[in-house]
Amino acid sequence: MRPNARLVSLLLTALAGLICAGPAAAQDPASGATGSTGLTSTGTTTPSGVLSPITIHYRLENKARVPVGAVITGGQLRVVGTVTPFVGGQTVFVRTYRGDLKLATRNLPVTSAGNGIGHFVGLIGVGGRRASVTVHVSHPATGLQAGEDATPRSLPVVAASLVPGQRGAAVQLLQEELAGLHYAVPSSRVFDDATQRAVVAFRKMTDQVRSAEANRKVFELLATGAGTFKVRFPGQGTHFEGDLTHQVLAEVLADGKVRRLYEMSSGKPSTPTVIGTFHVYLKTPGINEKGMVDANYFIRGYAIHGYAEVPTYAASHGCLRIPVPDAAAVFAWAQYGYAVDVYYRDGGGSHKVSNDAGP
Repeated sequence: MRPNARLVSLLLTALAGLICAGPAAAQDPASGATGSTGLTSTGTTTPSGVLSPITIHYRLENKARVPVGAVITGGQLRVVGTVTPFVGGQTVFVRTYRGDLKLATRNLPVTSAGNGIGHFVGLIGVGGRRASVTVHVSHPATGLQAGEDATPRSLPVVAASLVPGQRGAAVQLLQEELAGLHYAVPSSRVFDDATQRAVVAFRKMTDQVRSAEANRKVFELLATGAGTFKVRFPGQGTHFEGDLTHQVLAEVLADGKVRRLYEMSSGKPSTPTVIGTFHVYLKTPGINEKGMVDANYFIRGYAIHGYAEVPTYAASHGCLRIPVPDAAAVFAWAQYGYAVDVYYRDGGGSHKVSNDAGP
């Protein structure tokens, strides 16, 4: 009987070992059960030591939130971007370099933008030399997220002064910023006549000397969003607004946003432009015997039209003159029935309607 008792004892010992091994295996991280955890992009848990991968997207803008491809000497760039997935308490590092020389570093907090996406934004300087700068955006590895280095971006740093006919990155920057504020400007990278007309319109809107000079003051004002046209009648539907105070013409979309801004010359004091709300009732393409090009009549002889002479001040016989090169685009956009709102910003001016209005 003793051998049988010994055999039973051995079997009981082996069975006890199997029972104890079960819970130990269940606690092994390698088996797929939970130990200490980190967050994944979906907010679920991952095994200890496995970091959630992230994605960084960013863009470079001026202070007015217009994306730019260059920056003036001594200027600043607005770096704005996203980190996916979002985890509270995380940061990104933004560094600018000129060659191997580090110019600046910003540590930007990542805040929630909703839907599991993080958001960051900050301004960073580029220095005072005319040389390219490179922007690096990175996220250091933490206990919850992996590290990530976004693709660096380089921008030219340009002088903030242009001369007619100049080409290159400085002109591109000027055109990008003017276009961002809806001025009628090409993307030619040439400081041509069309770009100079847009500068005149911008200078009018910012109460500067009414010239085509693009100097540092112009660039600095553009970067802050100065010169934005404030629509006076946003509920008017698709329409024109003739701002006689600033001598500019605005095309306004149905949602109340500016489509395009042009320089303009309205009626001189002896033949003032009529004030009020009117509608396009007649369109005559081409040039007429008075030299009016592509005319859009809004009441009697008053029209928006191209003309050979468009001074920076009020000089017409009552019409709203625009430069001839802009006339075709305005004529194509204008439709019968579009409202034409003509006003002074301060509410002044004559309301008299004359039968003698003209170019």
